[in-house]
Amino acid sequence: MKKVLLLIIAAVVLLSVGGILLDYWIVLPSHATATYVGSGKCAQCHQGSFDRWHGSPHDQAMDLATSETVLGDFENASLTYQGVTSQMFREGDRFMINTEGPDGDLEDFEVKYVFGIEPLQQYMVEFPDGRVQVLRVSWDTQSKEWFYHYPPDVRDERLAPDDPLHWTGRMSNWQQMCAECHSTNLQKNYDPQLACYQTTFSEIDVSCETCHGPGSMHVELAETPSLFWDRHHGYGLPDLKNKNAKFEIESCAPCHARRHRVAADFTPGEELLNYFEPALLREGLYHADGQIQDEVYVYGSFLQSKMHAKGIRCTDCHDAHSTRLKHEGNRVCTSCHQHPAGKYDVPAHHHHAPGSSGAQCVACHMPETHYMLVDPRRDHSIRNPRPDLSVALGVPNACTQCHLEMENQDAPLRYADVLAKANGGNVSAEKTLNRIDRQMLAATEKWYGAPKEKDPHFAYALDAARRGQADAEEQLVALLGRKDLPPIVRATAVEHLGELETPTSRAAVITQIEHADPLVRGVSIRNLHQRGYSGKDLIQAVGPYLTDPVRMVRSSAVSVLAPHREALTPELRMAFDRAAIEFTEGQRADADLAGSHYNLGNFALDTGKTGQAEAEYLQALKLDPDFIPARFNLGMLYSRKGDDHNAELTFRTMAEQDPSAGLPRYRLGLILGRMGKFTQAEQSLHEAIEREPENFDYSYALAILYLESGQLEKSLDQTRRLDRLVPGLPVTKQLMQDIQQRLRATRTSPKDN
Repeated sequence: MKKVLLLIIAAVVLLSVGGILLDYWIVLPSHATATYVGSGKCAQCHQGSFDRWHGSPHDQAMDLATSETVLGDFENASLTYQGVTSQMFREGDRFMINTEGPDGDLEDFEVKYVFGIEPLQQYMVEFPDGRVQVLRVSWDTQSKEWFYHYPPDVRDERLAPDDPLHWTGRMSNWQQMCAECHSTNLQKNYDPQLACYQTTFSEIDVSCETCHGPGSMHVELAETPSLFWDRHHGYGLPDLKNKNAKFEIESCAPCHARRHRVAADFTPGEELLNYFEPALLREGLYHADGQIQDEVYVYGSFLQSKMHAKGIRCTDCHDAHSTRLKHEGNRVCTSCHQHPAGKYDVPAHHHHAPGSSGAQCVACHMPETHYMLVDPRRDHSIRNPRPDLSVALGVPNACTQCHLEMENQDAPLRYADVLAKANGGNVSAEKTLNRIDRQMLAATEKWYGAPKEKDPHFAYALDAARRGQADAEEQLVALLGRKDLPPIVRATAVEHLGELETPTSRAAVITQIEHADPLVRGVSIRNLHQRGYSGKDLIQAVGPYLTDPVRMVRSSAVSVLAPHREALTPELRMAFDRAAIEFTEGQRADADLAGSHYNLGNFALDTGKTGQAEAEYLQALKLDPDFIPARFNLGMLYSRKGDDHNAELTFRTMAEQDPSAGLPRYRLGLILGRMGKFTQAEQSLHEAIEREPENFDYSYALAILYLESGQLEKSLDQTRRLDRLVPGLPVTKQLMQDIQQRLRATRTSPKDN
């Protein structure tokens, strides 16, 4: 009996161990990958989260046009703007709009999709080539009326059908401008040969898997009765609740950032810079102090904030599923910024009547800027108002914004419009803002004292760089010496220094290549220009970053080292080739963008593949005929090949496209001179000089043209002008000596010899 019992126990143990071992090995293998399952599958276990998401702005980011989703008035409504009358009407279940089409004629178009629900709704039309275009005729969901969503810089101008800003043009193309962030698992599927799209998505809106990643693995693991179901994969989803806020923030960032793509198929939880590079604090996008100017979708401003530096994440303020704020009013802030004496939410701090708009934390620390005419977005840098910077540099401040609008209650002025007028030279607007800025400065210094800063605000250095001030380099270098700079500010300073290309700027840039932040590393490498560096120096400085753990950095390294591939060691060449494949794949992911083909053309040219470079530049111009950088590089390629005919045609087209530019006329003049068309070359060079009178190269080229065509007196006069333009240059002195020598030779008669 005892033996039988022991045998039974042994069998149970063996079976248990065997079952455990089998269980260990039958779970998902380490190389398993997830696919998309749809939000309905998520709702089966996460009903509460699903319910909060359902009906949210994410859920309604995009939808088919139906009676339930269309909010605009399509009952024979109309809107006239700049001489074009658009009519909105119904044909059965279809929503229609009669408006100006791509040929300039009024046509009927069916609205296939809707975009958004608040404060505006936009409408989209699908064309036979798969393009989806966003109509500029839009519905204001608050005032319940139609309005024309004009681009900010062409308010009072009718857009021609061939204008890229026309609703049928590339700037209103859904696939290029909007799609990635309004649908889940979007695949553009653009065919460059056929010039058509076959775009797909897993779900039409921003669903669960947009933020959490594809869910098939999570579902399979959850439905597997295994002790080891998370052995390889955790819960099959990224850990967005990780104590490191980076994982959550960078899962939101792809759609809440102004950025360009580095690679396709981003999955939440992964390193953002492996897939995207956020826009820096460039002029036109951000004010010099980092406040938002153009539509930058909050991520770039949040990176500058003390909140970000302290580890605050999006869901500390926002409910992840409904997207609503977690509290009402000032409770959003005071839920964390508490004080026994009520330090912040009291008049002693904000100096406004309790409950007034000026007493709201966000009014001062997160001012609004309107985009798309009716959509207010708050600046997420969460900064103190700085009227002192407004007085010194002309940047906005929250105090002036409110008080300007209060002064003009009968005819409200939009702060951004007045600011744009002032920066554009409007004296009246400039005086108005300066007056209010000084009033606000006096008030804030009375209440809080002057700002206490160990170092000058970075705005001074960035503003100096934008204005081209003589001391800009000194200020930027000093800025890089600080340890308290947010990486996005540091990277912006590096980019400005890269534009200078002086020994001092290059030395400053190279110090940033080893920076811990990958954005700084990548931007520094990209701005370590080859001028002033030997191939050996570049390889030594940049070569190690071909294997950087972050793709954006590797892409920068491979671009810089492209002309030097053959000089790399075998090991580095292998790393280069791997990074080159990544770079190419990333650019091909946006095959419908001219910029991608331009980048590929430059890379091909740098690696000696001139035929491929030409093809890529031509494809870029096919997608965007106005893309000047691609046309210029194409012209330079033809010039280097000795194809003067195509070089001439290319630079002529470029000159016609940009009447104010001197560069294409200069290059055209050089080509015409080489072809022996001296009269035309002279005219072209004169035109270049008229547009940029201080450009030494243009005037020098004209002096050489006169010399080569035997017009020695004109060449001498032009050279003297050069010497007045930039006195004492050796090249000018040598040219003058050569001309005078030839003049003496021509004046010597045969009998004198």
